[in-house]
Parts: sequence; C-alpha cells; structure tokens
Amino acid sequence: MVSGLESIELSTLILIVVAGFAAGWVDAVVGGGGLIQLPAMLLVPGISPVQALATNKMGSIFGTTTSAATYYGRVRPDLRTALPMAVIAMAGSYGGAVLAANLPASVFKPIILVALVAVALFTAFQPSVGQLTKLRHEGHRHYVVACLIGGVIGFYDGLIGPGTGSFLIIALVSAMGYAFLEASAKAKIVNMATNAGALLFFVPHGAVLWGLGLVLGASNMAGGYLGARTAVKQGSRFIRIVFLAVVGALIVKLGSDIWQDSFA
Repeated sequence: MVSGLESIELSTLILIVVAGFAAGWVDAVVGGGGLIQLPAMLLVPGISPVQALATNKMGSIFGTTTSAATYYGRVRPDLRTALPMAVIAMAGSYGGAVLAANLPASVFKPIILVALVAVALFTAFQPSVGQLTKLRHEGHRHYVVACLIGGVIGFYDGLIGPGTGSFLIIALVSAMGYAFLEASAKAKIVNMATNAGALLFFVPHGAVLWGLGLVLGASNMAGGYLGARTAVKQGSRFIRIVFLAVVGALIVKLGSDIWQDSFA
C-alpha cells in the first residue's frame, strides 16, 4: 500500500476528509487536532500505526503551514522567539519519531494524562492568565526557556502527537507569559516545524501513504485557514474556552486508552 487509497471505501474517505477539516480548524485555534484526525486514519484498511502517524503528519503540515501564514499576516508574532524555538522543536520531533518506531506510546500515556489534568486545572482556575502578554523572562533566559519548551514538546510530537499545539500554547502562556492569541500564533510556527521534523524520519523509511496524505492535507489546509481567521477575530477569551474543551477531550481519550490497555 503506497497511496493509501487502493482499498478505501468512499464513505471512509469522506469521513477522513471531514476529520481532516475539523482537525485543521481545531489545530489552528488551540492545537489537539490529532485527537480527531489520527483515529480517523486508523479506519483505513491495512494501515499500520506507524503509517497512520506518518500520514497524519503529512496531512497536518499542510494545515499548520496555512494557519501559521494566516496568523503571521494578521498577528505578526515575534519571529526572534518563534524561529529558534521551531528549529529546536524540529530536532526534538525527529528524535521522537525515531523512538516512536521502536517503543509503544502506551508507555508515556499515564505521564501525559497527569500533565493534561494539571494544565486543565491551571487554566480553569486562573481566568486572567493569557488575556494579556506579560513576559516572565528577559534577555537570554527568555530564549533558553523558549528552546527548552520547543525541544521537549517537539520530542512529544514526534513520539505521539495529539495535543502538541495545546501543550505549546499552555507552555507559552504559563511559562513565558504570552496572551493566548500571541501564543497560538507562535505555536503554529513551532508545530509546523515539529511536523517537518517527524517527516524527515518517516519519509525516507517509506511510512507515508502519499495519496491519502495529500487528500488529508487539502482538507487540513481549508480547516487551518478558517480556524486561524476565527481565532484572530474572536481573540484570547475564545481561544481559552476552546482550549479547555479540547484539553478535556484529550483527557477523556487518553484516560480511556489507559483503561483499555490495562485490561488488554
């Protein structure tokens, strides 16, 4: 199976297109689109988990590139922070992808679940956080913290993926002091780099299903463009609400996975 379209039914293909559009919209606003897109990919007959993860990255890079360009044109995020962060995140994502090919994601799921619960509680009980940009660090320390965030979350994205944008946003808001809108704009640039980093590993190893990836990419682009425009128009308060909803869904999904794994 090279394209991923050889044995797929029309109804499944339509479902994947819809999932790609919805994932692109969610990713553009707060991240976490993989929660929608990756399970849809696993409906493809004969697809392996690594192929699903790789093709998911192929589709996602179209959406994150589109939303990053849309955000940049309207928000003008500071590239002096975003670009170094993105480069480190790309390297981290490549390392995570290497490990993903050799280690089950179930090993890390309990740790991620605890982190997501902490993120949700922090955001819910700190309503003023992320409304305005109040940077917590200055000078070299600011860039060191940004690159540490990029490296750690980039590694996670290459390894597992879903929720990467959400983790980036909450780290930029809580650890660095950005408003949600500014954090979303930077997160999209970094997320674009993490998708590219994972693909640098997956493409040479033949894990990407190209036909399906391009279909997914087209629908992801449309969703990403609309999502970025919606987020810019509605502002930080809207992003915070959607963020809490997506993180809540991620908690339920990961909790369910851990429960099922414990009885497998």
